[in-house]
Amino acid sequence: MPSFAQLSPEDRWALAFHTGTLAYPASFSAEGERLWRSDPMVRAVLPRPEALAGTTPAQLVAQLGDERAAAITAYLRRHPEALSPVQGASLELARTRLSEAVQAYGAGERRRATDLALSAYLDGFEPFEPRVAAKDSALLGRVETAMNELRAGISRGQSTEVVRGQAAAVSALLDETERTLTADTDSNVTMFVGAATILLREGLEALLIVVAMIAFLRKAGREEVLPYVHGGWAAALVAGGATWFAATYLIAISGASRELTEGFGSLFAALVLVSVGIWMHGKSQADNWQRYIRERLSEALSRRSGWVLFLLAFVVVYREVFETILFYSAMWRPESAAPLLGGIACAVVLLGIIGWAGLRYSRQLPIGRFFAVSSLLVMVLSIVLAGKGIAALQEAGMLDVQPITGLPRLAFLGIYPTAEGVTAQILTLAVIAVGFWYNRRSAAMS
Repeated sequence: MPSFAQLSPEDRWALAFHTGTLAYPASFSAEGERLWRSDPMVRAVLPRPEALAGTTPAQLVAQLGDERAAAITAYLRRHPEALSPVQGASLELARTRLSEAVQAYGAGERRRATDLALSAYLDGFEPFEPRVAAKDSALLGRVETAMNELRAGISRGQSTEVVRGQAAAVSALLDETERTLTADTDSNVTMFVGAATILLREGLEALLIVVAMIAFLRKAGREEVLPYVHGGWAAALVAGGATWFAATYLIAISGASRELTEGFGSLFAALVLVSVGIWMHGKSQADNWQRYIRERLSEALSRRSGWVLFLLAFVVVYREVFETILFYSAMWRPESAAPLLGGIACAVVLLGIIGWAGLRYSRQLPIGRFFAVSSLLVMVLSIVLAGKGIAALQEAGMLDVQPITGLPRLAFLGIYPTAEGVTAQILTLAVIAVGFWYNRRSAAMS
């Protein structure tokens, strides 16, 4: 029998699968396709092409039974492309980059190993992140943590055995991720709840900031500056729609671009909010607030500061719109359109109620209490955004990663188990504390 060495690996695999089809009648294939699409347990048994190639018929029979094993084998050997989950793609690129990173590290090429480990996340895993987050956010957190630990191990010069073990841990999580993504068992209720939860989670931060800005301007009697704020968030929604159109029909948004957008947007918003919050706290300490409004507010809320409010409203809303669009794009399927849109509509109504309640409650607060409450809210949001901004820049590869063992990952508070993120939040808190102390000191001396 002649050798097939002249064939490419892809051609040899194609020939092997074609030869394997001869043992099973073509009539079995239709039933196999039905089982493959409807039974998540089957897809969990055979998550990747390697699993099909490395599983003997006897092993498959032991797991699935005679009839189902024969039908599945007949179908997959004729259609091995079905083993690539999530709309024709797979996490094989992430696995390939991980393997290459370990090989490069073993050869002493630490810089190349770092780049390959980062590519494993940005190019191999990050495109699936929205779907993973929608289905199992805890799993997403474990994958990100394991990826960070691998990059940290490489940067610290750990032994090859340690780095290989970290890569193996990431690979095991990628297997779990594939099983999660291919287990397409989303019910209408699950899709509805998931869609509503995503918009509530992503939109609440931006809503609170915009509501605080609007309430402040109304409380100060400067409603003529409100168009800047409304223009900012409205422009962000338009830009979000343009982003969705571009990402769907024109270009592909890379993982690095997404993380950089989130990172710089979060840090900019945190910086502005810290200054605004300290200023608000200072006004809550002043007994001569009405005189301040008469003498200084017109100057403080000039047209230039109006554009700052426009930019702040735009950045905080666009950051969340950008993230939400990617989540919904990953979840969208024609057959699930109704529950998905229903969940979005429900979340919009709930956010509207929260915004209305915030504005109504703020009108009833005395001016001093209003500024005190608003400053604390803005400060908390600035600390959260500082942590999220650092985490996004780390995922984009712009900052190093030094994991902190034992620290919980609380994404909704911007807390990630890395020294850089925690340091940024502590520094933000320190700046706030100094600003508040200075405000109290100034109020006591006046």
